[in-house]
Amino acid sequence: MFFLNFEGGRRISMDQNLLKSVRTAFTAEFKSQPLVVWAPGRINIIGEHTDYNMGYVLPAAIDLGITLAIQRSKEDQCTIIAHDLDEKYTFHLFQKNSEAHKGWQAYFLGILEELRKAAIKIEPFNLLFSGDIPAGAGLSSSAALENAFIFGLNSLFELRLSPMEMIQISHSAEHNYVGVQCGIMDQYISMYGKDDHAIFLDCQSLKSELIPLKDENFEWLLLNTQVKHSLADSAYNQRRISCESVAKQLGAKSLREVNSELLYQNQAAIPQEDFQKALYVIQENNRVLLAVQAIKEKDFEALGRLMYESHEGLQHQYEVSCDELDFLVDLSREQEGVLGARMMGGGFGGCTLNLVKKVACLSFLNIANGLYQKRFGTVLSSFIVKPGEGCRLVPQEPN
Repeated sequence: MFFLNFEGGRRISMDQNLLKSVRTAFTAEFKSQPLVVWAPGRINIIGEHTDYNMGYVLPAAIDLGITLAIQRSKEDQCTIIAHDLDEKYTFHLFQKNSEAHKGWQAYFLGILEELRKAAIKIEPFNLLFSGDIPAGAGLSSSAALENAFIFGLNSLFELRLSPMEMIQISHSAEHNYVGVQCGIMDQYISMYGKDDHAIFLDCQSLKSELIPLKDENFEWLLLNTQVKHSLADSAYNQRRISCESVAKQLGAKSLREVNSELLYQNQAAIPQEDFQKALYVIQENNRVLLAVQAIKEKDFEALGRLMYESHEGLQHQYEVSCDELDFLVDLSREQEGVLGARMMGGGFGGCTLNLVKKVACLSFLNIANGLYQKRFGTVLSSFIVKPGEGCRLVPQEPN
């Protein structure tokens, strides 16, 4: 669906080319000048599968994202073009759609359904989108697409929705239409991201704190296994059911209200698989708190150790890893200059996130590329990301 260019593990900057391509394609197709929105994907430094358990997370928006062009339609119907796929979808607003709740169309239809339920009126529109987030890599291309769309509608039709209201619409669309029972982290960070910062987010209170993340000595390196996952069709939703079942059994609204002492006191009454998943969530919440402190103290070795602990929990307790992800994390432990690594995202494929000293990055990449291809017969893609800004309108004439 989306595409990337790589050179020695570093992404070739495509932002201006992407913007120009989207503007040009929209104008050629619809003969009008659009509003253009950019929404980022994200990394999550630590705090995986804690957001829907009302816990703590530490994500950062990145410099990969979705570019979306939108303008009012002169027709009585809407047209959406997935530029990278060369696919077009035409429909009437709020019609009964027979399409299954899958594919890229579902994200748009879900947003429109949430607007319909809220009695928010819009008019027919034309839209074209493209992006440089690899779909299925655990970088939240779906939340970026949802946020870009609702942000574009809000700007075009002057809906006066607040950023949090737009986040809630995107989040509800993913739950109610796409069918992924995700937490709010992805939509939140894509909307509120800040250059050179992570956001420490309490998913229960929605209170947040900007955490400075800029350090010239380290890189955030993503290694993409090329294993694709679909969260709606995976065991993702079952993990949530397990956690909520344990919380209910212990008389809590969520695992946020459960500590390890209470969990262990009731271990005999809880199925072992559910117990391990709940224990992981409790331990991961604590790791997020420790990671925030480590970053503030610039103790990146401690942060790296916490990342490895997080992966071990995801691998053995939460059981959402896979052979390819485990191979890359294990390999990273043997490499000088790699401080930490873990799988990132829903699981069952996607990327590992690696905290690497800048001077060691190329050497690690060369080793990882060769050994991964030898082991799995697949070329390993890799790219360095920088913490960046959240969803925003793009000026008419970008510099």
